[in-house]
Amino acid sequence: MKVNGVEISFLGHSGFLILNGKKIAIDPYNVSEKVNEKVDLILITHSHYDHCSIKDIQKLARKGTIIVVPADAQSKITRVEDVEMQIIEVGDELEFEDVKINAVPAYNIDKNFHPKSEGWMGYVIKMGSAIIYHAGDTDKIPDIQKLTGYAKDGNQFVVILPVSGTYVMTAEEAADVASLLNPTVAIPMHYGAGVAGTIEDAQRFVNLCKEVNVRAEILEKI
Repeated sequence: MKVNGVEISFLGHSGFLILNGKKIAIDPYNVSEKVNEKVDLILITHSHYDHCSIKDIQKLARKGTIIVVPADAQSKITRVEDVEMQIIEVGDELEFEDVKINAVPAYNIDKNFHPKSEGWMGYVIKMGSAIIYHAGDTDKIPDIQKLTGYAKDGNQFVVILPVSGTYVMTAEEAADVASLLNPTVAIPMHYGAGVAGTIEDAQRFVNLCKEVNVRAEILEKI
């Protein structure tokens, strides 16, 4: 999928590849052998194995790749050679040339898989007039309300939301979030890797988005 010149590809589960001059990967997990990109930035939302996968990070990293992680993931990243590590906290903003990255909250409300106290995150990536929100592993949390302004001022706003339930929000809750944020397009994630969620969850999300006049699209794994 291309949005204002930014190419967004699905790596599977919660993993995405974003290309626009800079090459950015988010939460790569079980990346296909067909993917041979070496990226400039890798953004990790939290330390769980299906989001901070060392073998997948090693597959996509090159010498000098910057890996952005919450503090509790840094011991894992030290096993990856010849990369630079940047620790980030919720509320921080990083700049890499013309790319701005904000760390935003991601947590559970009524379950304990992702406690708010851990300080885990999603990311808002700004590349010109394209803004991409990768929600991380989260429920439908009050903090998401703060992101509603990104749909304004001519921006192309892409939201990537978990839809599996169990560890994160359900397809129904994700559709509510999409309706609130009113993006250019909404993309489902957190399914299809044997961890939680199925293609049926993703399709249900797309159908529910149609009911609230939000464009939603399932991306095929590359």
